[in-house]
Amino acid sequence: MQRKLFAKLGIIVLLSIILLIPLAMIEAQIAARSERQDEVVEDIAASAAGPQTLVGPVLSVRYRERVTLRQRDAAGKETVQREIVERVLVLPPAVLGIDGDASVETRQRGLYRANLFHLAAHLQGHFEVPPRLGLDEGRELVDARAALVLGLGDSRGVGNDPEVKVNGRAHRFTPGGGGALDGAALQVDLGALALDGQRLEFAFPLALTGSSRLAIAPAGDATTVTLRSPWPHPSFQGRFLPLSRSVSARGFEAQWQVSHLARSFDRVLATAAGEDRGRPEALVVGFIEPVNVYLKAERAVKYGVLFVVLTFAAFFLTEVLRRLPIHPLQYLLVGLALAVFFLLLVALSEHLAFGLAYALSAAACVALIGSYLAGALGSARRGAAYGGGIAALYGVLYGVLLSEDNALLMGALLLFAALAASMLATRRIDWYRLGATAPGEAA
Repeated sequence: MQRKLFAKLGIIVLLSIILLIPLAMIEAQIAARSERQDEVVEDIAASAAGPQTLVGPVLSVRYRERVTLRQRDAAGKETVQREIVERVLVLPPAVLGIDGDASVETRQRGLYRANLFHLAAHLQGHFEVPPRLGLDEGRELVDARAALVLGLGDSRGVGNDPEVKVNGRAHRFTPGGGGALDGAALQVDLGALALDGQRLEFAFPLALTGSSRLAIAPAGDATTVTLRSPWPHPSFQGRFLPLSRSVSARGFEAQWQVSHLARSFDRVLATAAGEDRGRPEALVVGFIEPVNVYLKAERAVKYGVLFVVLTFAAFFLTEVLRRLPIHPLQYLLVGLALAVFFLLLVALSEHLAFGLAYALSAAACVALIGSYLAGALGSARRGAAYGGGIAALYGVLYGVLLSEDNALLMGALLLFAALAASMLATRRIDWYRLGATAPGEAA
């Protein structure tokens, strides 16, 4: 009777809602494991070095000038005072070249991993200090001192004490920003600076360790950066993409060229201070894991409801078309097996490659459901057919996980195909007549 048919539909809907509970619990477990992964990455960064932002070097010039101050007292009498004030001028290098090789070390805490990079770089270039620092002729300059300043994201990552050569003379870095850069910075005091103009050539090596990503702010009027690494999964980000790059299984090589016309020097300095957090004025290379198993597992479990609905729809059509009754408990057990797939996927992917973990989890669930339905439906052929259908669903889901950009398209096509198959399979059914005879009963 129609009442019995609608009662069965109601039970199926209720079971689908009940299965949301284990799916939600699995999703919560994935979120907890993902948070733990982030904590481990932060902990390793706290004990080694965090993400690095390399700024400069720039030239910090502390100059003194004599100024005239005019003031009026309460009686309106004007007084004139001559004072010497100190100011800071920050100059970019006219040319800056950075050439580096970065190796990647994977550190592990239990099941969780984090990447550290070790950069071995050589920085060179020159400053063109204009006469009178480029200031107006009317200003009375007294003297000036210069410091070469290098900004860093985390100074703990500096792995050497480099010899800095400026115009052939050797210097050493000391901590401090020279009044030019806030945050972590190193400086070289160059002493008195001639006010009639000067060219300062510099060169030094730098060993730098950091975690996750390396950002380089193009401080020079003409900046060239070349990076090489055996890491095969770079992520090029930031405001400046490489002019040329090659990425293969053996690693990557990339080159950037940025002129002063394409960058803002004020934003470069703000990047050093950590003030430009929205999109820093920098080129960025991320040393990322090729597969974030928790992100992919979280995306997969969101399709769990779709798996359950499609499977239950196939069961219901079997009851309607084949007049083969399926007990609600059998619906529930198959639904739980579908949910357990996602738990197996997370557990195995923490120990195995994601693709292998996915294949093993899918094979185990397909074999379990197929063998169960072969007995429950009394036919090995029917069990194999359902197993093949569920295997196809797992195959489509894997394609969705691999192609995030096409996830919506593939999901929409899957739903359309399932709806089309259901409509075509039932297009000749007289649902009013079917209601008079319950599935499984003789006509």
